[in-house]
Amino acid sequence: MAEALRPRATPDRGEAGAAPGSESVGRPRPRRAWRRSRQVLVAGPVVGLLLAAAALAPVLAPADPTALNPRAKAQPPTLAHPLGTDEFGRDLWSRLLHGARITLVVGLSSVAVAASLGTLLGSAAAYARGPVETTIMRVMDSLLCFPPILLGIFVVTFLGPSLRNLILVIGVLYVPRFTRVVHASTLAIRELEYVESARALGASAVRVVGRTILPNIVAPILVQASLAAGHAILLESGLSFLGLGPPPPTPSWGRMVEQSGRFMQLSALPLLWPSAAISLTVLAFNLLGDGLRDLLDPRLRRGT
Repeated sequence: MAEALRPRATPDRGEAGAAPGSESVGRPRPRRAWRRSRQVLVAGPVVGLLLAAAALAPVLAPADPTALNPRAKAQPPTLAHPLGTDEFGRDLWSRLLHGARITLVVGLSSVAVAASLGTLLGSAAAYARGPVETTIMRVMDSLLCFPPILLGIFVVTFLGPSLRNLILVIGVLYVPRFTRVVHASTLAIRELEYVESARALGASAVRVVGRTILPNIVAPILVQASLAAGHAILLESGLSFLGLGPPPPTPSWGRMVEQSGRFMQLSALPLLWPSAAISLTVLAFNLLGDGLRDLLDPRLRRGT
C-alpha cells in the first residue's frame, strides 16, 4: 500500500523518457541557432552569389572583357552595357565578372594554402612541444612582425608578378594566423580523456592528431579561414593596384581601380564598380566569419 501511494519520479528533460521535442535548458536547437545568426543569414547568400557569378562569368558576361571599342569609351549604363564602359570602351560588367574570378581564386586559394600549412605546423608544435614547438612558433612570430603588404611587395617583386606567385605569397603570409589558432586549440584538448585514451591504445602521433584532435578543432579553423579570405582578397587587390598582380589584359579588381583612377575626368563609374565590389566582398566574408564564430564557439553559444 505504501509503495502504491509513493509518488513516481518524473524523468528529467533530455533523458530517454522525455517527451518528444523537449530540449535541455540553455541548449538551443541547431536550426534555431542558425536562424538567430543574422550575420550568417545575410553574408552567406552574398558570398554564394559572388562565387556563383565568378563561376558563371563566361555565361553572364555580355562581351569580351578585353575587347577594345574606342567608339564606346566612357559610356553610361545602357542595355548593351549594364554598368557602362571604361576609358577604352570595354564593358565594365564583363570585366567585373571576370575580375571576380581572378580575385576570388587568388583569395580562396591562398587561404587554402595557409590553412593547410598552418594546420600542419600548429598541430605539430602543440603535440610535440619542446624544441619543435619553440622553433615553429618563433618563426611564426617573426613573420608576424612584418606588415603583410610590405612583405608581399618585396616577395612578389623578387619572384615576378604572376597568378601562381601571388597565391603562394599571400598563402605564406597568412600561415602564422592559422598556426597560432591551431596551436592554441590543440593545446586546449591534447590532455583530455579521449586523447589520452587514443595514446593509451597505442595510436601513433600522426593518428592521434589526424583522427582524434583535428576533427575537434575544425570550427576555429573554419572561422579563421572565413576571416582570412576577406583579408587575402583585400591584400590581392592592393598588390594588383600596385601592378604586382596578374599582368594585363587580365582583369582584376585592384588593377581596374588603378587604371580607372587615371581617367576619372572622363567617368567615375569605372572606379566606382570595382571599389564597391571589393568592399562588398570583404565585408561579406568578415560578417560570415563573425557569424560562424558566434555559432561554433561553445562559450559564446551558451549565452544565446
